[in-house]
Amino acid sequence: MSHVLSAVAWPYANGPRHIGHVAGFGVPSDVFSRYMRMAGHDVLMVSGSDEHGTPILVQADKAGMSPQEFIDVNHRLIAEDLVALGVSYDLYTRTTTVNHHQVVQQMFLACHANGYMLEQSQQVAISPSTGRTLPDRYIEGTCPICGYTEARGDQCDDCGNQLDPIDLVNPRSKINGETPQFKDTQHFFLDLPALAEALGEWLDGREASGLWRPNVIKFSQNILEEIRPRAMTRDIDWGITVPLPGWEQDGTKKLYVWFDAVIGYLSASVEWARRVGDPERWREWWNRPEALAYYFMGKDNITFHSQIWPAEMLAHNGRGSKGGQVGPYGELNLPTEVVSSEFLTMEGRAFSTSRSIVIYVRDVLERYQPDALRYFLSAAAPETADSDFSWPEFVKRTNTELVAGWGNLVNRTASMIAKNFGELPAAGQLEEVDRALLDQIAEGFTTVGRLIATHKQKAGLAEAMRLVGEANAYVSATEPFKLKADHQRERLGTVLHVLAQAVLDLNTILSPYLPHSSTAVHQALGGEGVFQPMPVLEQVDDLDDPSRPGYPVITGEYSAAPRWEHRPVPVGASVAKPSPIFTKLDASVVEEERARLGLVDEAGV
Repeated sequence: MSHVLSAVAWPYANGPRHIGHVAGFGVPSDVFSRYMRMAGHDVLMVSGSDEHGTPILVQADKAGMSPQEFIDVNHRLIAEDLVALGVSYDLYTRTTTVNHHQVVQQMFLACHANGYMLEQSQQVAISPSTGRTLPDRYIEGTCPICGYTEARGDQCDDCGNQLDPIDLVNPRSKINGETPQFKDTQHFFLDLPALAEALGEWLDGREASGLWRPNVIKFSQNILEEIRPRAMTRDIDWGITVPLPGWEQDGTKKLYVWFDAVIGYLSASVEWARRVGDPERWREWWNRPEALAYYFMGKDNITFHSQIWPAEMLAHNGRGSKGGQVGPYGELNLPTEVVSSEFLTMEGRAFSTSRSIVIYVRDVLERYQPDALRYFLSAAAPETADSDFSWPEFVKRTNTELVAGWGNLVNRTASMIAKNFGELPAAGQLEEVDRALLDQIAEGFTTVGRLIATHKQKAGLAEAMRLVGEANAYVSATEPFKLKADHQRERLGTVLHVLAQAVLDLNTILSPYLPHSSTAVHQALGGEGVFQPMPVLEQVDDLDDPSRPGYPVITGEYSAAPRWEHRPVPVGASVAKPSPIFTKLDASVVEEERARLGLVDEAGV
């Protein structure tokens, strides 16, 4: 058994999540975490809402709300959506807690004490019309590296390189289109060049392991070639105070949101340990050299997880060229793997909330089963290349694969058992066709488990559904519905026993992907209780300042998760006539949903 940290990207609290977001971080991390728990590992799955940064200020102003009011609304919306999707966090929290502020400040002080925080002057963008500092992400221009005309002031989404607003060619404000002015101001910079050798050695070791997706490891190594100090503070009055004399009193300077957000993986682990009453337990995942850590996000966040966060940990650990002492959190483990997904497009176009090219998770879950969405996002996962969500494909996969494939297998198995026996029958003498099916499905535990563990979840689901197809083919080959004579009753019982065994084992294999429906399948074939434990939304008080308003967190008790193994059919368990587990979608869904998005077909209708 290993300690496995499942570190899931922190959604930015500027609004509800769309399905492109959860395709990259939510569903893949949950499938992996559920499987690893079932395989016997001690999993800690953490994340939360990222609530600092100037974009929050800008959007709160537009909404006529204070920043705190704005993020309170959005944090709850995001948490509710993730619970509805079934993402099994041990703790989903937020970055405005006192605990998080304290952990971030301690990390900053450790990096500073070891000499990896440099105080330098930087040119920052100012709005000529308001005099306010413009956030990096609200400045667009042409990337000086690749020529992309819509690069942001912090990063080019086309080539992935980090930028500063001053680097952009023809910069302009996204707020009002004006050309920003630049002025010099003092800031702290993370000395990435002093950490580059250690980062390179770590990345080379990760490449040698063969674990990382090739596009992720190559991109991560490439960004080391032109590494430079990176500003870790900002001119802003919303965020975490810089914990140094002279800076603490300056209400206009805060730590950079991308310095503090990635530290959230550590602070959430600390908060989780405190909430379960064992304040030092987080160290089992962070300080044990043999512990494993997997970070899940979209490809636009690779830089921050394969460079900035590892560099912060190395600086805290005193592992750069300047040396230093190990900080207060001990020798922190760097990521075992940065599991980055490519982008999910919508009807062939990039998701864009500002351009209304968006399908919100909440909207889908109000109209469709959560496992239908999880199934599609797993089957069409953008693991190593962009993939597309379209309503025709969603309807097709739901109807032909979930309903007609898996759902039909479960339904007719339970129906035949209920009609002929009313309970799970014992098996008689097995024939070759029976053993062949059972052997294939037994092998599925190894094959699918290995694919999920190595983040090939799309292939894992395809293999599981291939086995569903084999089970359906077994029904056609054995024709249990024709075994009606008295002398055939033992053979009928054997075939239905084999089918029940196949369904129960396939349900175990599919349950990380389809946790909601796994309980219905379990109960349809005589099982009791919940099969896959589900997350819950819980209102809590701040651990360090109970006078502050409470806030919702996602948590859960997952120790009762089923084991990743074959379990014999419970002969004699009652089986009643089942109800359909999955809902077949009418073809009209496509037209209705495309109309909601303002899309038209090729004929312009």
